[in-house]
Amino acid sequence: MSGKSFTLGSRIKLANGQSMPQIHLGVYLTSGDETVNAVKWALEAGYRAIDSAQMYHNEREVGSAILAYISSPSNASSLKREDIHFTSKLASNTSYAAARKSIKQSVKQSGLGYIDLFLLHSPYGGKTKRLECWKAVEDAIEDGEVKTGGVSNFGVKHLQELLASKPRLHPAVNQIEVHPFNTRNEITSFCQEHDIIVEAYAPLARALRMKHPTITSLSTKYSCTPAQLMIRWSLQHGFVPLPKSVTKSRIIANGNVSAFDIDGADMKTMDGLDEYLVTDWDPVDCD
Repeated sequence: MSGKSFTLGSRIKLANGQSMPQIHLGVYLTSGDETVNAVKWALEAGYRAIDSAQMYHNEREVGSAILAYISSPSNASSLKREDIHFTSKLASNTSYAAARKSIKQSVKQSGLGYIDLFLLHSPYGGKTKRLECWKAVEDAIEDGEVKTGGVSNFGVKHLQELLASKPRLHPAVNQIEVHPFNTRNEITSFCQEHDIIVEAYAPLARALRMKHPTITSLSTKYSCTPAQLMIRWSLQHGFVPLPKSVTKSRIIANGNVSAFDIDGADMKTMDGLDEYLVTDWDPVDCD
């Protein structure tokens, strides 16, 4: 991926023929006006994708902020609803009926008319419930409520199980925690072999390694912030990073990663930082 220019306008092609922006704003652990402002600042800065979830309890705030931006004078590019990519996720795998109802509720909560990308948030619940809930996602796509379906926190065995079930639609995305300190090579390799885009949540390792000597040294070398370095690493691996911030200056900076290119040797150095650092939950091996 080295040598490619990445901007907030860059898009990545999905297996279903659609495409989506390659950098998304994450809104995990944000609420109320904090969410609304973060989305507003991101859209003003040029972000075109927002990653939410039922468990975040902010689908309504994200949707209202997107609609407010579209109708505001700040929308100099005359963006429409279809120009902004909205992701949400199923809180729990309980049953087909519950999942189907839950997806409809998410569409209603957001107020956006449809959801661009809808994911099963985790593999918890067991095989039967996972496959039932995937069928609910397929039906939501058929009914026009969702454009693209995917999964999150799925390990290789969960992905194999889903593909072996001969689904009508293959998952286009697997959103997992990925950063230089948790490279998830087995999962990312499997995804890339099966044309599943890897979305990298916590791409900044929740700021736990910003002062790591290798990160600070390379940030100096490339005249960028540690966050920009880690986002660029993610992009050069072909991932879709979801940097989260509620600070306007950082939201702007995190999307500004086109001025430098990490060389091959330094990418390998960063790959070598892997310590399986899990910053939140880790369901990838669950039954």
